[in-house]
Amino acid sequence: MNERKYGSGGSRHVPAGLERVLAAEVSLPSRMRHLAVGLAGLCGAGLITVLWATEPETLPVRTQAAFGGLITVGLAWAAFAAWALSRRRPLFAQDRVMGACLALAATATTTAAGVALAAVRATPAAALTTGLTGALLTTVAGVALVRARGRRRELLRIRGELEGRQRREGS
Repeated sequence: MNERKYGSGGSRHVPAGLERVLAAEVSLPSRMRHLAVGLAGLCGAGLITVLWATEPETLPVRTQAAFGGLITVGLAWAAFAAWALSRRRPLFAQDRVMGACLALAATATTTAAGVALAAVRATPAAALTTGLTGALLTTVAGVALVRARGRRRELLRIRGELEGRQRREGS
């Protein structure tokens, strides 16, 4: 019987058919993408922190809030990547769902802040452009979340079917 242990403490087994499906979930390219996301988030947060810290005068509250928000987003992506990379077992696309949720939260927040700022400081055309661009990006992030949840459901369904088949064959 070709099985590989997964889960906490290695108490469960991956049926042979599922192992192929999960190979992409724990592959080197997948882990390298997580590493790139984590480094990008950490470098972005670090760069903004250095920029903020080296300002010669006190910045306006809006600018400080924007810097704080951008640093938070960068650190959130770094924490997400660290979480995904620290898992040494199949995540059944949970990393995709979490990443899409983070992307949706970041784009929605950025859109709201951008539209509010444009409405106060720019022309109506600039506010509209900012809103439409933000809406497009938020929609893309929402679609990514729907697809990630679908992928996760599919992987869990396949796992359930294969485990059921394995139990029936083992009986």
